[in-house]
Amino acid sequence: MALYSYKAINDQGRTARGLQDAANVVDLELRLKRMGLDLVHAKVDEKKTALGTRKIKRSDLITFFFNLEQLLRAGVPLLECLGDLRDSMDDQRFREIIANMVESIQNGKKLSQAMAEHPDAFDKIFLSLTHAGEESGRLADVFGHLTEALKWQDEMASQTKNMMIYPVFVGTVVIAITFFLMIYLVPQLVGFIKGMGQDIPLQTRLLLATSAVFVDYWYLILGLPVSLFAAFKLVVAYNPGLQYHLDSIKLRIWPTGPILRKIILARFANTFAIMYGSGITILDCISNSRDLANNQVIARSLEQVMQEIESGKNLTQSFQNTGVFPPLVIRMLKVGEATGQLDLALRNVSYFYDRDVKDSIKKVQVMIEPTMTIILGLLLGWVMLSVLSPIYDIISKVQM
Repeated sequence: MALYSYKAINDQGRTARGLQDAANVVDLELRLKRMGLDLVHAKVDEKKTALGTRKIKRSDLITFFFNLEQLLRAGVPLLECLGDLRDSMDDQRFREIIANMVESIQNGKKLSQAMAEHPDAFDKIFLSLTHAGEESGRLADVFGHLTEALKWQDEMASQTKNMMIYPVFVGTVVIAITFFLMIYLVPQLVGFIKGMGQDIPLQTRLLLATSAVFVDYWYLILGLPVSLFAAFKLVVAYNPGLQYHLDSIKLRIWPTGPILRKIILARFANTFAIMYGSGITILDCISNSRDLANNQVIARSLEQVMQEIESGKNLTQSFQNTGVFPPLVIRMLKVGEATGQLDLALRNVSYFYDRDVKDSIKKVQVMIEPTMTIILGLLLGWVMLSVLSPIYDIISKVQM
């Protein structure tokens, strides 16, 4: 299907513009007709088609699944639920996706099949859970679990962003002050320092040399990190094996590595528990969780787990043999297998790591503030010492 940019009018004569997937213009006209719109003109949105459509925001997905759960529990038919959401969602692109889903269901498809036509909105986990809910007749429960999982992910993302905001802000201030000192202030003092007729101390010579580098090559100092980062991204893109080593470093580097590992394990345990509790097989749970990990070290470990389970080993042994998962996860998997409550055991893992991540982020934030203050203090102290040292030498000689 192509993505069309269209202009249409509704029954009241009001103009509506938007984007819509369709096989051709005739198909587009029929789709808009079912939405109560008459097509005026349309063209293929080549930019969107070439670059791909943007992902639907997590907040919109939370609203979607929450409202679906509430409406289904109230006994509202699925098509009416989707119709209400189509008319009430704020995001134009999401409204069009829901409209397409309504049309697909009217044509005889299941909800999970209709969702599968829109990978920019619904990933494999959403599809697997929705299919499991359709088979078990527990769609409302599944949507409730999805809503809670998305809220948890949103909270974790917010915590991570909050952890980064302060160091990014302070780091930017430190860099700006450094450039101000080296490019503007220190050059103003060069003539004064050299005009003293004294031997210039080592730290002062280093300061003047550093300032000269900043003045002459400021564009390289600013552009080099960006160029190196872009080059590194290209190397990783053309050498996929390098990504594994990079992901391994991400998990080991202090202090962010342990926090990242806990975030990944918490997300894995939470997703696994939801899928397993919804009736999805263990292998499918692991497969979908592997895609969610977004880290090749964890993903390969989960692939190894799947292979060992297929060869006849139990779940706990398979996870333990990878050497990647900490004792807490192994212990809770063992308890879950023994009691037959694997989903509950994994929810406990998710709860523990969730709380641990929040505590760790708070500790890192507390450490960042004095670290940045010390760096700024050392920088200013070096400048002041380098400038005042020659002056102090002259005063000492005058007093003698």
